[in-house]
Parts: sequence; C-alpha cells; structure tokens
Amino acid sequence: MLRNQQQALKYLTRNIWILSLVSLFTDMASEMLYPIMPVYLKSIGFSVVLIGVLEGLAETTAGLSKGYFGNWSDHTGRRTPFVRVGYALSAVSKPMMAVLTWPLWIFLARTIDRLGKGVRTGARDALLSDETTGTTKGRVFGFHRAMDTLGAVLGPVAALVFLQLYPGEYRTLFLLAFVPGLLAIAATLLIRERRQPRTEQVRSRPGLLDFFRYWKQSTPAYRRLVGGLLVFTLFNSSDLFLLLKAKESGLDDTAVIGVYIFYNLVFSAAAFPLGALADRIGMRWVFVAGLLVFALVYAGMAFATVPAAVYGLFFLYGIYAAATEGIAKAWISNICEKERTATAIGTFTAFQSVCAFAASSLAGLIWYGFGAAATFLLTAGVAVVVAGYLGWRR
Repeated sequence: MLRNQQQALKYLTRNIWILSLVSLFTDMASEMLYPIMPVYLKSIGFSVVLIGVLEGLAETTAGLSKGYFGNWSDHTGRRTPFVRVGYALSAVSKPMMAVLTWPLWIFLARTIDRLGKGVRTGARDALLSDETTGTTKGRVFGFHRAMDTLGAVLGPVAALVFLQLYPGEYRTLFLLAFVPGLLAIAATLLIRERRQPRTEQVRSRPGLLDFFRYWKQSTPAYRRLVGGLLVFTLFNSSDLFLLLKAKESGLDDTAVIGVYIFYNLVFSAAAFPLGALADRIGMRWVFVAGLLVFALVYAGMAFATVPAAVYGLFFLYGIYAAATEGIAKAWISNICEKERTATAIGTFTAFQSVCAFAASSLAGLIWYGFGAAATFLLTAGVAVVVAGYLGWRR
C-alpha cells in the first residue's frame, strides 16, 4: 500500500502541487460565500429576478472567456500569465462586493470573479496536462480536483463557524474571503512553466470568437466526445435543484449545508483514486460508470422522502463527480494536439457553461410544469443514453 502511494506521488510535480494548492485556496474563498450569497444579495435589495440576471450574466462571461483565453494561451505559447491574472481577478472580486452595495458595482464585482475563472481555466488545465503523460493524467487531474474540492469543504465550514459567532456579518465575511484569495495569488508566483510553441505567428492575439473555429478544425474523436458531454450538460441542472429537493425531503437549512459539505468530502476523497483507476482501465470506462451512478442518484432523488436516503444519494453523487469532472478534461487532453490543449479544453468549457445555463432554465420549467420527479427522471434517462453513446463510440 505504502509503495503504491509513493509511486503515485512521484507523478505530482512541483507545479501540480502549486496549482492544486492555488485551487484549494481559491475554492475555499468562493465556497465561504456560496451558501450566503443569495441571503446577502437580498439583504442589500436584490430581488430574485435581479439575482437570476446577475448569475446569468456572470456565467455567460465565464463561458465565452474560457474559450477566448484558452485560445489566446495556445496562440502565445504561455500559461502562467493567464493563470496568475485569472486567480488575481477572482481574489480581488471578493472584497469588492463588501465595499459598496450599488447594483452596478455588485454586477461588476461578480463579473470580474467569473472573468477570472474564464481567463485561467484553459491555461491552467493545459499546464496540468503539460506536467504529465498520457498514462498518468487521470491521477494528476484527479489530485487537482481533490484539492480543489477540499477547498469547497473548508470554505462552507469556515463560513458556518463565523456566522455562528457573528450572525448577519455578511460584509465582514466577504472581506475575510480575501485572505485565502491572497494566498492563492502568492502561490501562483511560484509556478514555473516550459514555454510552449505558438500555434500561429501572424497576430499577437486571436479574435474574440476565434475559438469557435476549433470545433471544425478538431479531430472527429474530439467532436464525438465533446458532443456527448454537451448533451449531458444540457440536461444536468445546477446542484441547487438537488439541495432544494433535499430541503423538501425533510432536511433543515443547517442540514442542507451539511449534506453539501458531505458531498464535497466524498468528492475530494474519491477523486484521486478514481483518477488512478482511469489511468489503468481507461478514461472512457470510469467516466461511463460515473454517468450511470449519476443516473441512479437522480432517479433516487425523484422518490427520496427521508433524510437518510438523501445522505446516501449525496454520497453516490460525490462518487459521480469524482469519476467525471477531472477525468473529462484528462480525456480531452489525451485526444487533442498538445499545442492546442488550452483551446480544446477552453472550447469545451465555454460550450459547457452555455449548456449549463440552459439546463438550469429547462429544469426550472419542467419542475414548475410537471414536478420535481419529472425533472430528475428525465435527467437520469439522458445520462443513461449518453453513457451508452460514450461507451459504444470509439
């Protein structure tokens, strides 16, 4: 056991450790605010409609910018400038939301946060890919996701403790969230990269929507994989719907936050082992198995009526996330050209963001018109179909 762990750890280079710690600190800062964001926005005068517009604009910004900046990273052959700027923007946005409460200022702060995610995502994932080989990417991306998700555990716990001691001090919490953000910024300065070859030599930067061209330029294997992933994403709504169903099943507000933390703990613990398994038996089979677990969770949530069932399903949901989130990017990086890795992942995550926004809107409409069970059963059915497609197509 010890020998296997030592062999696994040798694949984790200095840059992988640093990037993973950066993600941990950043996710800790973000997740400190996630549970209280709607409450805070309402307390400063935001209506539910305005909150929806805010989140829609923020996610659209993140989606489009992921493709653009991923393409730009490949175009210049650089990774670290995009990683550093991206994490810095997200860190700075946290205290901005506490300084002023004007609606336009809040819109600006939230957009800067999501823009930061867009700037860094493609370049960061390409840098992770550059640090490994095709036989160890599952481990590397799994480890990164494990550390990132550990931040999603520590953040809400810190927020719960703080609000127990200082109820209603939301603005102070936004300022405190800047501390792990600063640690993330400092850690990015320690990253060292090997300069990648430029993909083009004519212009200094690509056009805003040039990444769309990559879809036509990419390999058939890339289009088949990403096409299947996007169909799944189009029906995979926000986790807020799962939390809402948990609430309806009898969990109080504290327990809902608790089950969300529990899910992230399972996700964090399982991500690295499942990444290692993917390296051994293939990305395809671990990912397909993850989709089938997802289908089981959503089918179960359609009928869950007691808290114990909800906790069991959220345990499985953590397994699903560990088997798919990091592995999807590792799989993509294995089938694209090395010099176009940031563009390939950036293009996928850009389309994914748009589909995710549409998915939540669709889920809300189905829930409103036909009830929660219909929403979850439809999503489960689509997951089974996509699992069959990805398992069958080579």
